Amino acid sequence: MQNVLLVIDMQNDFIDGALGTAEAVAIVPNVKKKIEEFEGTVLFTRDTHETWYLETQEGKNLPVPHCIRDTEGWQIRPELDALRKTEAIDKDTFGSSDLGGVLLDLNEEEPIDSITFVGLCTDICVISNVMIAKAFLPEVPIIVDSSCCAGVTVESHENALKAMKMCQVQVI
Repeated sequence: MQNVLLVIDMQNDFIDGALGTAEAVAIVPNVKKKIEEFEGTVLFTRDTHETWYLETQEGKNLPVPHCIRDTEGWQIRPELDALRKTEAIDKDTFGSSDLGGVLLDLNEEEPIDSITFVGLCTDICVISNVMIAKAFLPEVPIIVDSSCCAGVTVESHENALKAMKMCQVQVI
């Protein structure tokens, strides 16, 4: 059995760049420690937009260019990226359409005992990818470490944690 840690979008633009928050900056040491101490497979996602981001539906609803491919803001925080052992899963929307397949493949190689999520933003990309994992591997316990997550606002972070608890996700 293996455990999986998913590090969601710990990128410069979400930490202290275009969409950064004090709460996001504050969790970086927690996330680093979680990765360093985790026994199992660690995967990273990376929010990835192109230069025409403002023309997309997301760009029209959130007109703040961020995580544009190959920019400084797109990069995973250096102290976290240094711990990465696999290619990041690039995603062009909140939830990764590839994540379910990646988890199924890992589970086929060696059964997954649990999947833990950390990262940004709790209320958008973390919750979206948690629900994808839950849909693809409904019998695998899903854990969200709230000390390693931050939302767009403190209130929306708390709301997302409550919503995930209602969907049988263990929030620690």
